[in-house]
Amino acid sequence: MKTDGPSAPRSAARRPRRHWTRRANPLAGLGSLLWLVVVIVPIYAMVSASLTRQDEALGRNALQPPAHPTLDNYNTVLNSGFGHFLSNTAIVAAAVVGIVLVLCVPLAYVAVRTRNRWSGAAFRLFLLGVAIPAQAVVVPLYLMIAKLNLYDSLLAVVLPTAAFAMPVAVLVLTGTLRDISEDLYEAMALDGASPLRMLFQLTVPLAKGGIGTVVIYSALQAWNGFLFPLIFTQSDGPRVLTLGLFNYVSQFGVNIPALLASVVLSGIPIFAVYLVARRALVGGLMGVGGK
Repeated sequence: MKTDGPSAPRSAARRPRRHWTRRANPLAGLGSLLWLVVVIVPIYAMVSASLTRQDEALGRNALQPPAHPTLDNYNTVLNSGFGHFLSNTAIVAAAVVGIVLVLCVPLAYVAVRTRNRWSGAAFRLFLLGVAIPAQAVVVPLYLMIAKLNLYDSLLAVVLPTAAFAMPVAVLVLTGTLRDISEDLYEAMALDGASPLRMLFQLTVPLAKGGIGTVVIYSALQAWNGFLFPLIFTQSDGPRVLTLGLFNYVSQFGVNIPALLASVVLSGIPIFAVYLVARRALVGGLMGVGGK
């Protein structure tokens, strides 16, 4: 009598494999389309208005293309000290990013690698900075900066901006560092590696996603910062782009096309940085929660 045991694997082998396909999601597509419209329409209106003559800016529909496109507004912006404001903003952004990386990478490394309650308590206390708004401490910061003779300087903008970017930066980096396998640390420890060597040869290369996220976040905080430059600077020397917009506001009115042209020009550099490092930004944010 024949047994059907040997034929079982053959019949199983003959079974067709299931091919998984992505199902259409109309709701997600509709939501993405609506979000695209929400983002694109204001950008289009801003660029369109920046190409409009000043005498036509107030009487036109925001979505209507300019009747007589002109680049005079951009020439006005470029001849009104825009290069000086741009260089100051770039210096502030680079300094803030440098300070945040130099301080937050070791802080996150210690918070992840140290196993005691004191380090955990210090880490949680440090993260309280996320819940403190800048407006609540602007007066004490002003007094501190005045005492240090830093008022009306770029350093007066750099230091508080970096301080308020550090809590979120540490949070992102700790989530990224927790994803690094403990076996890798143990292997380097067996080879006689010091904690400093582990930091630079193991942790930093494997945490590029989180570091890229921190770089973009810190640069955005510095580039778009308005409160600290407004309170801690006064003269044109340390003025940044956000304060340079006031050049187009006077007691007789606002030069709306020139103002929007300045906004367009100031947004191009940081948008280019985002396009280059967007993958690192998404990867770093996905690793915030850790394992």
